[in-house]
Amino acid sequence: MALFPQLSQPKDPQDKELYLYIHNIFGFYPKNINLYRVAFTHKSVAAETVGNYHVSNERMEYLGDTVLSTAVADYLFHTYPTQPEGFLTEMRSRIVSRVSLNKLSQKLGFDEYIRHAPDMGNNARSMGGNAFEALMGAIYLDRGFDFAKKIIIERIVKVHIDLEELQNTDVNFKSKLLEWSQKNKKKLVFQLLDESGESHKKQYHVQIVIDGTSYSDAYDRSIRGAEQLAAEKTCKTLFGEG
Repeated sequence: MALFPQLSQPKDPQDKELYLYIHNIFGFYPKNINLYRVAFTHKSVAAETVGNYHVSNERMEYLGDTVLSTAVADYLFHTYPTQPEGFLTEMRSRIVSRVSLNKLSQKLGFDEYIRHAPDMGNNARSMGGNAFEALMGAIYLDRGFDFAKKIIIERIVKVHIDLEELQNTDVNFKSKLLEWSQKNKKKLVFQLLDESGESHKKQYHVQIVIDGTSYSDAYDRSIRGAEQLAAEKTCKTLFGEG
């Protein structure tokens, strides 16, 4: 039995609602609605099993992460033909960062369609971004890479990402915080509170401590990313939004 049996038309009311939502947001109708239902299913409510695999969006998220990163990398490579590798890497990181994907998922209304357990605690922070990546994986499986890439660039990057603003924004908050702490003789510590998950699903929880006082904390798939997010929050706490 196929893991995702093909459906010509959704019959379930929730599937129909999701079917129309995908069309309204991304401009196309899914061929296989099962893929998209799984993309919006958090592991906390996964009930169906295939072999030893509990069907949720985790595996699809892994695939979508690669699809999204590759599509954005290709687009940036051709958009900025004279920029060095470091610039392209930084721009891609900003576009596909966890905080960026969480904000995008919220803006696009993912919260109404993600199926999850009632009390998610800290996991709720990254649930939208995870579903976003899983959806890119679903589009890839449903329509192929070229189609997925077109959706990512035409419907996401060009519509919701201001590349010029992103390019001109200095987001190295960790460096700024380090510079400030050295200048003001403050003891700054990036404390790793927790490390959870396996392989590609790793989550790091980092908190900033200044002179023994705890400030903002953040989660990300890399320690560097979590430090950067925590530093951004702390900078805003110390110095305001500006």
